[in-house]
Amino acid sequence: MTQTASSEFARSTAVERQSDHSFSAELDAGWKVAGAINGGYLLGIVGRALRSLGPKTPDPLVISTFYLGPSADGPADISIRTLREGRSTASYSVDLSQNGAPTIAAMATMGNLGELPDDVATTATPPQLPTPEECIDAAEASEKFHKAAPIIDRFDMRLDPATAGFAVGKPSGRGLLQGWIRLVDGTDPDPLSLLTFLDAFPPVMFDLGRFNWAPTMELTAHLRALPAPGWISAKISTRNIAGGMFEEDCELWDSAGRLVAQSRQLARQPRG
Repeated sequence: MTQTASSEFARSTAVERQSDHSFSAELDAGWKVAGAINGGYLLGIVGRALRSLGPKTPDPLVISTFYLGPSADGPADISIRTLREGRSTASYSVDLSQNGAPTIAAMATMGNLGELPDDVATTATPPQLPTPEECIDAAEASEKFHKAAPIIDRFDMRLDPATAGFAVGKPSGRGLLQGWIRLVDGTDPDPLSLLTFLDAFPPVMFDLGRFNWAPTMELTAHLRALPAPGWISAKISTRNIAGGMFEEDCELWDSAGRLVAQSRQLARQPRG
């Protein structure tokens, strides 16, 4: 199934143009985590607004986002300033605000993923995973978890049993999570849903036995290619915890075995 205007993700990330460089959006409560709107979902909305500027540069190539405060469900305003427009890419600054207060400040470069060269030279390898059917379905989480993180109902998410020990009180301590993800209605991935997938899994700190949700300070997303239809496999890891903060690296691979998106975020250690 391809992305359509009637898909849940398309509806939830819809924006309405207010002027040449300003948009409004309605943030959906179904994308909350621990009482706040998820940062990956907000990236999807920012990407949707940027894509709406025009057809020349339809895809986010890189977005670096600072989270200035929590976003709530309800109306939001998006303002965009053009920094540079070239022949194949364009760069912008983006602010998302609610009730006059900014909650996101971002910089983005847009381009056309479908026009990039198809050469690949990488030492990166996809995560080695059991089939989705052999993995743990996140939908089987407790009622308490669903209530705290209704966002998990937006995805079909399957966790690799080898990295999901935290769910039964036995985290591996490696700082690694792996699994599969797709939109719950079966809509095939596109560049905007990849942005959301980059911040969709539980915090990697869960695998270190440090629970509760971890607020993101900054997240940089790189999109590398248009994703093939089907499941996306994910690898999330951390290597350094210091000063009350940790980094979280995420790789997303499509069904054709191609690395289609990467991110690094700096987050505060889980509270509580």
